[in-house]
Amino acid sequence: MKFFKFILLLMICAMNAYSENYTNEEIKEIKQAMIRAVESPATTDSLYMALTSKKSPNALVIAYIGTLEALKAKHSWNPYNKLKFVGQSQKTLQNAVEKEPHNIEIRFMRFSIQHFTPAFLGFSKELDLDRKEIVKLLKKKSFGLADATLISNIAKFMIDSKRCSPADLIVLKSFV
Repeated sequence: MKFFKFILLLMICAMNAYSENYTNEEIKEIKQAMIRAVESPATTDSLYMALTSKKSPNALVIAYIGTLEALKAKHSWNPYNKLKFVGQSQKTLQNAVEKEPHNIEIRFMRFSIQHFTPAFLGFSKELDLDRKEIVKLLKKKSFGLADATLISNIAKFMIDSKRCSPADLIVLKSFV
């Protein structure tokens, strides 16, 4: 449950960023739908369909599609479907990372999903890579469109994840 509350917080903060494929009003509607999607399979499915119907979504929207795929796994009762959706989510998030490898929001979405995915499933291979990139971007103050609230929430989550080195913690604590 902590994971999905975190995802909800991430969605609220990050969807404030302007996306070239969406108007401000559409962003507001997506943000409201993402809040409902955390607990609603129907909303998850409808938002997923809406976002995937757009031609050539940008990397951030692709990352949100990947996050919705992770929510589809959460909402599924069938273990096979859960694994299928988590695997699909990781491929989609990898696509987003390849399009924008230095986007802190995208890296963070993948890190957070992999953090909560059991390691024995084999879907947590980029945790260390994403952690290093997030800390590097924080050091450089390279936040892109991420606002101060999102950056602070990323730093808090990274600290709470207990996956960071002492040197990482020094950087992260400066943003809390």
